[in-house]
Amino acid sequence: MSLVSPSFNAPAMGDYAYDWALVDVETSGLMARRDRVLSVAVITIGPDGEQTGEFSTLLNPGCDPGPVEVHGLTVERLQGAPTFDQVAGRIGAMLQGRVLVAHNAQFDYDFLAHEFARARMWLPVSQRLCTLALNRQVDPPTDDMKLGTLAAHYGVSRQRAHDALDDTRVLAGILRASLREAARLDLPLPLVTCPPRAESQFTPKPAKTPCAYRNPGRLTPGGPLQQGMKVAITGETAHARAELVGRAVAAGLNMMTSVSRHTSVLVTNEPAADSAKARRALAEGVPVVDERTFLRLLADVRPGTAHETTAARVAPVTEPGAEQVGPVGPVSTTTSAVPTPEAAASPCVPVPAPRPSEPSAGTSGKPLAGRRVLVLGGVHADAAAARTRVVELGGSAAINLSASVTDVVLLPGGEGDRRMRRITALELPVHDLHWLASPTATDRRAGALRPQEPHVMPRGGVIDLPMPHGGPAPQWYVTAGWTPQSDCEIDVIAFLLDEDEQVTSDEDFIFYGAPESPAGTARLLTGGPAEQTIALDLASLPPATRKIVIAAAIDGAATFGTVGAIQIGTAPGSSGAPLARATLDAATTERTMLLAEIYRRGPLWRLRAVGQGYDYGLDTLARGYGVDIAD
Repeated sequence: MSLVSPSFNAPAMGDYAYDWALVDVETSGLMARRDRVLSVAVITIGPDGEQTGEFSTLLNPGCDPGPVEVHGLTVERLQGAPTFDQVAGRIGAMLQGRVLVAHNAQFDYDFLAHEFARARMWLPVSQRLCTLALNRQVDPPTDDMKLGTLAAHYGVSRQRAHDALDDTRVLAGILRASLREAARLDLPLPLVTCPPRAESQFTPKPAKTPCAYRNPGRLTPGGPLQQGMKVAITGETAHARAELVGRAVAAGLNMMTSVSRHTSVLVTNEPAADSAKARRALAEGVPVVDERTFLRLLADVRPGTAHETTAARVAPVTEPGAEQVGPVGPVSTTTSAVPTPEAAASPCVPVPAPRPSEPSAGTSGKPLAGRRVLVLGGVHADAAAARTRVVELGGSAAINLSASVTDVVLLPGGEGDRRMRRITALELPVHDLHWLASPTATDRRAGALRPQEPHVMPRGGVIDLPMPHGGPAPQWYVTAGWTPQSDCEIDVIAFLLDEDEQVTSDEDFIFYGAPESPAGTARLLTGGPAEQTIALDLASLPPATRKIVIAAAIDGAATFGTVGAIQIGTAPGSSGAPLARATLDAATTERTMLLAEIYRRGPLWRLRAVGQGYDYGLDTLARGYGVDIAD
């Protein structure tokens, strides 16, 4: 029996035909390194869509099952069920040689990876496909990307939500329909390579206790230490390094692993040593004391200003044009090792969230309101100007072909784009550049309409992130996507910054080598080779975190001039309806690019679309925020 009847048409599916292993897990919580799998279901499907296997079981996690009101799995129901290590071999055999498929696949993959590691086994998965990421590419006209919503859209029946086996059967129907849409649009599958990983390689270190005090600045000659001062240590010490750090932290100091322009003092017994910290301290003019002096100063550390106090005194919204966006934040008289770029072109004007069933705020009455326009061809500067014009006219600038694209603008050379064959087959309206001078829009197809369009943000635009009225605050997901690249890789990164636009520790730098903060409040998620997401639990961030900067960096000699635009979308929850969307173009030679900032304004968090590029690489960008990058 086929769970995705009718079967795939294998010749028609071509590059979309794989051996699939569809997976769903119910868990005791949301953190894979801490929580456990309570039930698991696996369905295997061949390239023709025929089911080849099915397995499901409850699992005894040996711990509290967590939110019973969500999954319904009580301690009593789980008693007598096998432990994961007892079924790991069977699950592994079903996954072997197949593409793992799940809705929000990194969640299921990470939980399975941890469970296999606990069972002292490797997770035999080399590729995974996320149906959530696939549908973000397809972009169907749905309220959101939740499993139930997509099931209703694609006509897949659903019996029991949060039942692993039923959810996997629903997933099979969604996979079939999504693959057919991807084939119709000629979209590349967002397959993610999954190299073998051991638990020790992807379990974050224990969280550093955040310093409760604001940095008061540098140590003055002959003056005292003050709580909140950023202190670094380098070289050999008479006392154990752990003892010095422990005593300093207990006194209210912020112990750093690197030196930046915001470091208050460097402790070293060898000031002339050729260490990276000593060289940076000399370059930045950071005061240097020896260990004996530091211990004497530790005996009388003066009170500092708590971050909570600072948070209650946030200044009102800055007037448009008053801030300059860059790696060192607002313009100041302090010299920076990283050049401050020119300000973003658009003013930072707060915009209310769009109302249901209406175009984005500020676009009503504009000729391209509610339309999504794909620009093809042209040199990067001309294509960027055309996309900017689309936004000025109230439209949304697309970077890839999707079900939501309503119009195509063809610049010189665009007729040779591989997507033109499919655009012609779909009978999408194709216009030349002159159309943007005075566009006339045909009626949108009914299938392309959605109840609420995301707010279209221009470069520099700002929007408040809604606060819930009761209930838990959502995690916010900022997803960056781009046109698939064959000759370079793009990495999305995030910096969690304090009042001084600096990280409070190296763990506040989220990147491919450290994809999760120790406390789990910020995570890097990979949805495919042309999509990465920063997930943020804003309600759980320490008061010291005033801003999160999200950026992209190119690995290699390529620049954003050859990559083209980066699209960012912001949504509450992994599958929530996107609240806002922005299409950002750097100029021509940039290798790093600031995509967005999320920052505190009193009790609110705000999102700013930045779109500012720099010619230097990731190492220079990171050092500007106080992160020490080893060569």
